[in-house]
Amino acid sequence: MMSWLRTAVALIGFGFAIVQYFNHLEELAGARTAYLPGAPKFLGLALITCGILALVLAIAQYRWTVRYLWGETFVPIAGMKKEGMQSPMIAIAVLLICIGLFAFFAVLLRLV
Repeated sequence: MMSWLRTAVALIGFGFAIVQYFNHLEELAGARTAYLPGAPKFLGLALITCGILALVLAIAQYRWTVRYLWGETFVPIAGMKKEGMQSPMIAIAVLLICIGLFAFFAVLLRLV
């Protein structure tokens, strides 16, 4: 789960950084006009979307794995009763999804 979180944060951050870098690059005096001026924004949106989807998949995979480990096969070695799916990792993943959605809409609304 932590590797999913790390990868998603990198994708979201890198996508947002690409958009910001090329926005500032366009504002420099003497800079040539880009061949495809909207390409960095679309690439940034694609990377942010991949990060958000990675987080959603991470939550789904985590929930499936925990349910599997709480299954009948592992009950004798678990040594505890089945409890809720609460985990700090789920909370962090949901928070990062919110941050990713904020970054996505910040870039998207500046696109227009």
